[in-house]
Amino acid sequence: MAASLAARLVSGEALVTRTLTDGGQSADDIAAEVEAFIAGARSSLEFALYDVRISSPAADVVRGAIEAAAQRGVAVRIAYNEDHANPIPVPPPPATQPELLDTLRVPTRPIPGIPDLMHHKYVIRDGTAVWTGSTNWTDDAWTRQENVIVAVASAGIAAAYRRDFDELWRRRRVQGTGEDHPRRIDVGGAQVRAWFCPDGGPDLSHEIARSIAAAKRRVRIASPVLASAPILATLAQLVADGGLDIAGVLDATQVGEVHRQWGADGHVTWKIGLLDSILRRGGFTGKRSTPYAPEALHDYMHAKVTVTDDTSFVGSFNLSHSGEMNAENVLQITDAALADAMAAYIDGVRGRYPALTSSGAP
Repeated sequence: MAASLAARLVSGEALVTRTLTDGGQSADDIAAEVEAFIAGARSSLEFALYDVRISSPAADVVRGAIEAAAQRGVAVRIAYNEDHANPIPVPPPPATQPELLDTLRVPTRPIPGIPDLMHHKYVIRDGTAVWTGSTNWTDDAWTRQENVIVAVASAGIAAAYRRDFDELWRRRRVQGTGEDHPRRIDVGGAQVRAWFCPDGGPDLSHEIARSIAAAKRRVRIASPVLASAPILATLAQLVADGGLDIAGVLDATQVGEVHRQWGADGHVTWKIGLLDSILRRGGFTGKRSTPYAPEALHDYMHAKVTVTDDTSFVGSFNLSHSGEMNAENVLQITDAALADAMAAYIDGVRGRYPALTSSGAP
């Protein structure tokens, strides 16, 4: 059995990842990873979680780890997205179970997802390590979705995340957070920069587009949807020019929903042509996930990774305009070995699903 993320950090690795596939791991596997990460806490734990819906026995493991940390004197705070009834763009709204969090007897704070979502999935440990990525804390996310988890041992990166968390905790809203634009930090030889939305959202989209435009060898994308204007425009130009290895995997069901939304809104129908030109000429596939319903299986293609040559963008950020407006976080990591691993992961997921050549395909 492979060593846990936490064990690898303890052994001296400063930046470690775990990738999830549909049916490739159990909820107990991921609960054990969470437990091991939390077990290393000595002074503080801050959780920013969009969606929490874990059933037993995995829920008991996570609950026990958090309670044990609090009992040994660790200061624990948990912020989570508060549901609302207003319609929002895909991905669909969460069904966080505050009663599960309320049983923990630690400070919790709902962050109203109005008008935009508190979409983070991160944990800060002792101000020295961060757990983040695309993975929500739900049974389906841990068992039936493609996702990525990243753990980073860096006081500088952790400080950036704590500033973001403290903003959310203090303001009790998404709006106005993510204003920090940290510098690049050396993490075990990799150059790492943390990005936060919504205030950093437009700059993040342009940075990803800039990195795509500068690529010389490859671009790989895993995202539920592909709807950010700067990224769409850049990819459309590159596939028209030809010569660059561009490929990726999306969630075909969610792409179809976005297509219908664009078609109903006369102001953004121009995006359909850009996306369809990318899908026709790029090597994209799409997972036909179960359409959203509250009690349906949530088996989305949920990984959110962009690779451009030796740089990876990994986090909670959908490549969309709505993603820019949510509370999101992304690690921009320049490291050849990690980029190779992320590109291989994307290609592996891409190979499991049929070609996607039209945004309006069923």
